This record gives sequence, structure tokens and C-alpha cells, in this order.
Amino acid sequence: MRRRQETRRVHVTRRRWAGALLALAALLSFGLAGAPAQATTASGVNAAFAQAAQKYGVPQPVLESVCYLEGRLGAHGGQASIDGGYGCMHLVQNKKADTLDQAAKLTGLSVAALQHDTAANILGGAAVLRAEALALAPKLPSSVSGWYAPIAAYSHAGSRQTAGMYADAAFKLLSSGFTGTADDGETVTLAPQSVAPDKATLAAVPVTAAAVPAGCTQDSNVDYPGAIDCVVPAASYDCNVTSPCTYQSSSRPSSYAMYAVTIHDIEGTAQDALNVFQDRTSGVSVHYVIDSDGTVYQALREKDIAYHAGNFYYNEHAVGIEHAGVDATGYQWYNATEYLASAKLVAYLLTKYNIPLDHAHVTAHGTTPAPTTGSAPNHVDPGKYWLWDYYFGLIHAQGVAYPTGNTPAAGLFRVNPSSDQTPLGANGTETAANNSFFTLYTGPSTADPVIPGAAGGDSTDETTNIETQMPYYYLAEKADEAGTGMEMYEIWYGENDRLSASPSSQYADAKLAWVAVPAGSAVPVHSYVLSLKPTTKNGTIKIYGRPTTSSSYVIGTAPTGSQWAAPKSVYEDGTSNLWFAIDYNHREAWVPTTEATVVAWY
Repeated sequence: MRRRQETRRVHVTRRRWAGALLALAALLSFGLAGAPAQATTASGVNAAFAQAAQKYGVPQPVLESVCYLEGRLGAHGGQASIDGGYGCMHLVQNKKADTLDQAAKLTGLSVAALQHDTAANILGGAAVLRAEALALAPKLPSSVSGWYAPIAAYSHAGSRQTAGMYADAAFKLLSSGFTGTADDGETVTLAPQSVAPDKATLAAVPVTAAAVPAGCTQDSNVDYPGAIDCVVPAASYDCNVTSPCTYQSSSRPSSYAMYAVTIHDIEGTAQDALNVFQDRTSGVSVHYVIDSDGTVYQALREKDIAYHAGNFYYNEHAVGIEHAGVDATGYQWYNATEYLASAKLVAYLLTKYNIPLDHAHVTAHGTTPAPTTGSAPNHVDPGKYWLWDYYFGLIHAQGVAYPTGNTPAAGLFRVNPSSDQTPLGANGTETAANNSFFTLYTGPSTADPVIPGAAGGDSTDETTNIETQMPYYYLAEKADEAGTGMEMYEIWYGENDRLSASPSSQYADAKLAWVAVPAGSAVPVHSYVLSLKPTTKNGTIKIYGRPTTSSSYVIGTAPTGSQWAAPKSVYEDGTSNLWFAIDYNHREAWVPTTEATVVAWY
């Protein structure tokens, strides 16, 4: 039986892939591009919606909701999304669909006009929506509610489940309404609609799923309904049965409590991940893989222990989910469809295992500590372009409540900038501005030196920063003395200040440092606040990489009286020893309650 797979997770080969990327969020342009569109289309976006609705019989609110859903009223200068989609109606030209050419044929407009001219793009989207509706029924729907299935079909999603999620998102906008501003400054307002979507019609929607990968089957023998079954056979992969192997059979949650979901990126495509996880010599595994088109693959039973987190304690207690993407360029990979599919899966897991919806329990591989200094550093995925607030909002929309409690104690905060709240690019994609890492300095100015960390300028490095939605406790705050408008917060932080020593060491030492965050982005958060106290006379407290009483797992120190946010507590497996998780630096770490005093709680 193979147990201590502390570091047995490797990323698959980095490889760009412009795969199936559905839409949701960006900007709609009004620059005219091509005489054909100028001659036949309206001159303003509101007039274009009215014209398209009248000409093609698609209700104007439906067009407005799809345009806002797909492009946040923006066309991104006529540039294609990674999925080959154009304009606020996301007319696509890719391996699965060609609604761009379809719209050109249906409207008589040029492809160039549909790509660049807002009014033409809206007309094209309306024509395609009409065609989708008539492909499902002999007549157009008689009410807005009846457009649920045509909108789902318009998504050209890889599964009916994802198509339904797309239509759900559009109908959520119809119900809530919105006010947005187009690129030329014109305001578009959709009043809230009283609509009940006809979801029964979803069964008739065709899907354009790719062929099931080798080693996988489309059946119902999965934990998560709708997932593709890629579960590896125990006889060949279970470390309790054979070697080489990739996972350990178990009977969770009775064998080990399950209180976390760990988010990963693949460093490539979903097929790359499946290739690795189906290789019994790889020594790594995960429970689920999510593709860019929203397809969910189950690679291991939830009850079993996957080797995915680089820390066996976390392997025992978490479900691991891989996502198509590359952390360094995540803004080019993560998209609305992938987020939506992942959110629905995580909502199912949180509900099933009674796991709270916060960043202490829906964790990143990059916030998971290495268990020992010898196995540090752990991986950094999904990286600085994973939008945690946006993601948690999607999970919450699936019916999972946020944690509640007493009024958060003064000094507790999490970073919640606008860049973490929605994708800023075209058609549900991100831009480099969707950065969720924030740097620490030795003083209260961004002109002061950055704290010690890994050298080399790696954009994925996590030794000198924190990420959004994790709770921290500050001792002081002030405006950036360098005049940037940023706000500075003084916190305790486990610095990797021995990396440049000889010999180099991953051992960390907690010191006071100042984190710079956008003004107004530090918001209250629920957490315990701990003041550390030593059980020995040397005045320092040992910090552990896992809640296990063994000097092997000491990864750093903190001084007496240092104060920390502690968002969760657990009992050491097989004992009555209680431990607190603290946000020690970019990653969480562990202290026994014998060396901590709770000074605030929720």
C-alpha cells in the first residue's frame, strides 16, 4: 500500500489550446466597418435591438440579455474570442459551429460587417436565434419564457447540462434586468421581466459534444450526474492493490472527513490531463477534470484518495478538480463556460459533504502548503487569473449559502477588488487586468523594497504576495506613501527569507510586512483571530505544513504575540488534538491550539 504521496503531483505539458470557449462578459463596439451594414442596419444599439426584434421575431429583451451575457455590451474592437466568436452576440466560427457564416447567409450582410458593426452583429444574432427556434419547433415561441431552449441551443455547448446553464444565466439577466453602457456611451436598460423559463424544452436541444475520449464512456456510473465516466479501474491503478499506481482506495467520508475542494489548472487541455491520469506510472490522480467547453469528466470516485494536492493530509480530506488552462496566462484560458460548469460541480460537492462556501474550504493548489520544507514549494495553480469572487458568486447562485456569523472583528479583512468580480475581456474571457495577486513591501510605501522571496521574476511566484478572498488580520493601515492611491495594510507574513542563504532553505519566518491593495478593496471577513503563545521559553512558535504532531512537518516559525486570521479548525486525525489553520503567507499553515489564544471569533 502506498501512502505518503506528499509530492506526487506533476503538471502536464504546457500547451496553448484555442478550444471550445463559450461566452459571457465583455464589450460591444459601435465602430462601423463595411458599407453593407451601414446601408441596412440601425445607427444606435437600442435602435438595433428594436430593428432586429421586429425583423426576426425574437423578443427584444431576449436579444438584450444575450448581448449583455455574451459581451457586456462590448465588441472588443471586432477581435475574436478564443472560441472564434465575434461581437456582443458572439457569432462563432470554430470546429463545432459556424454561426458567423450562417448569420451572413440569413441576413445578406457581409462577414466583415457582422464582425465589426454592432447593429449588424445584433441582426445576425437575432437571425441565428430565430433559426435555432425554428429548428426546435414549427413556430416561434409565443412568449419570452418559450425562448429558453433556443437560447440553450444558441450556446452550442458541449453538453445539454452546460447549454441549460447558459440559458439559465440569460434568464437570470431577464429576471433581474440591467443597465449597461456601450462603447460609444449609449445606455442600454433592460427592465426586470416576470418570466418563468420553459425548462422542459431543454430535452429537445441538440448538443455538439466532441467524441468521448479514449478510456471514457457516456454512462450513468458516475458520482456527479452528467459527468463523462473516465474512472480508472482499481485493479490497475489502486495503490492498495498494485504498483505502479495513482491513487488510494478509501471509504470517505467515513474513513476521512471531507471538508475541502481543491481547485487546480492542468497546464494544458483536458485531454492532456486525461492522458496523464490514465497513465498508471504517473503516480498522480484527481477526481474531476473540466474542459473549456464545460464538459465534466470524472476520473476517480469521490470516496477514494487522489494524489493531487502535494500534501497527503489534503489528499485525504479534499476533492480535487482540474481545469483546462495555464496559470501564467490564465486570462487566455479561463472562461465563463468553464467557470459555470465548475461552479455547478462545486455547489453539488459543498451541498453533499456540508462544506462551507469560502476560500478556506474551496482552496487553490496554490494556497495549499507543502507538508515539509523538503517538499516545498508546492504548486501555484490556478494562479493569479482565477477570479475567486466571481466564482463564488456562481456557486452561490446554485443555491449554496455563504457562511454567516457574528460581526467580523475589527482588523479582519479579505481583498475583494473589482478585477476579481467579473471577467474584463470579450465574450466571457479575461484580460491581464484580472490579476488577483497583491504584493507585500517592507514598509508602508510601494516605493519600499518588496519583501524577500524567490528570485527570477517568475510571474506565477507566490512568495511575496497574497491572493483575493483569503482572510488576514492587520495591525495598521494607511494610504500608500508613494502616492499611488493604493491602501497599505500591515500584517504578519511568513517570509521565505532563507532562499538566498547558503545553503538555501524553504523554511519561513513570520515578520511584519505591508500589503498594497486597491483603495476600497479590503472588506470585512468572518474568521477567528489568534494570538500565538509559546509552550517553550524561546519565544517562537512552530508552524506546521499539516495538522500533525511531528517535527517533520514544521515549515516555519512565528513570534510570541503575533496575530493571525484563522478561518477554520480541525482535529488531528485519530486524536483529540485541535489545530487552527492560519493564513501564514500566500498559503495556509497550521498551529496547535496549545500555542494559540483566540482573541476574536465568529
